[in-house]
Amino acid sequence: MTSQQNKWTREELILTLSVYFQLPFGRLNRTTPEVKELARLIGRTDNSAALRLVNFAACDPYITESGRKGMPAGKAVCEPIWDEFANDKERLFIEAQQIKARLQNKSIEDSLLITPRELEGKERDTVIRQRVNQSAFRSMILSNYEGRCAITGINIPELLVASHIIPWVDSTPQQKLSPENGICLSALYDKAFDKGFITISPDDYTISLSSALREYETQDYFDSHFGCIAGHKLIMPIEHTPNRDYLAYHRDRIFKGL
Repeated sequence: MTSQQNKWTREELILTLSVYFQLPFGRLNRTTPEVKELARLIGRTDNSAALRLVNFAACDPYITESGRKGMPAGKAVCEPIWDEFANDKERLFIEAQQIKARLQNKSIEDSLLITPRELEGKERDTVIRQRVNQSAFRSMILSNYEGRCAITGINIPELLVASHIIPWVDSTPQQKLSPENGICLSALYDKAFDKGFITISPDDYTISLSSALREYETQDYFDSHFGCIAGHKLIMPIEHTPNRDYLAYHRDRIFKGL
């Protein structure tokens, strides 16, 4: 095979960057299931896909400013795609999903498992965009927390939620899909956090219960579900810790108060 035939296409690079943003640095290797799936999809070896992911790491200021280097040898190939999409992840994930659907010989709806009923009375593009964003953000956050609730350590995927610190509707485009704006929580604590019954300190990442929640402290369930987590520190993620300014926003705007 000639070097020209080996040349990575724009579509392959877009797909690879979309996977890069959904995995922590430590999982950019050929044995990671998401990397193996990427390789299968684009018809390259697991090792080739993994190396290209680490090339993208060399473009990432978050990685390089931490003292890590990624793999600079292939940086020049990746840099134009990085520059185009690093601050526009929503467009990146949409384009990557469109490419993935074409490679699967599926419609984008089928690729995303969107049923006709889900489209009834709704704008098709809006439903697709929401599903893509939700899927990418969930993958990003669960990977960052190693598939565990950051409060309890529960690791049952069906019970986990990628919780936004600043709600989606109030987030800037950069915040919406930022791993620093997400925490992996089990469904109960996701709802409690979303409704302001609990918050997480931006100073030391400890959990506080609101005065509204403490109104229920005489109930049998209180100690086993809420009293037991008060003052405990969040289980920290592999890479992107929750942004302190975002946590302060949650405490000041959403939390129901001490």
